[in-house]
Amino acid sequence: MLNELNLYNPELLDKKRILAITKSDLADAELMKEMKKELPDLPYVFISSFKKKGLNQLKDMIWNILFSE
Repeated sequence: MLNELNLYNPELLDKKRILAITKSDLADAELMKEMKKELPDLPYVFISSFKKKGLNQLKDMIWNILFSE
């Protein structure tokens, strides 16, 4: 992922990032627990557009990053 950003525009590497993990409606609690162990040190949220899960949390995270400076 970071290689793609660097190739596209290296300045993007200096921006704050949030990791949104999609299709979380297909994962059970045990799988999510295991996934969390492998996640990079970034703010993250599990989301599902199908079940409308985590979307408000993602919006809040984006809002906080945009307007916290």
